[in-house]
Amino acid sequence: MSMTDRVTTRIDPDLKKKALKVFSQLGLSEAEAIRLFYAQVILHHGIPFPVKVPNAETLAAFEESRKPEKLRSYKKFRELRDELGV
Repeated sequence: MSMTDRVTTRIDPDLKKKALKVFSQLGLSEAEAIRLFYAQVILHHGIPFPVKVPNAETLAAFEESRKPEKLRSYKKFRELRDELGV
């Protein structure tokens, strides 16, 4: 198989660093990991993992997380458990 096409993209440096660490643990180079992803896309006839549009509850949680000063905090894990009734 002739490898003549090239993929060029911009990516967040922290995301790349974390992914490269995982690839290294798996014994994969960055290029091998990308080829593996493409092969899985072909095999699955789509993205090889669930990709869903977030529901209203998830979107609300995303929005809430953008204002950490308004989030409730707990000094002890037990306080959180008591509030949840667990």
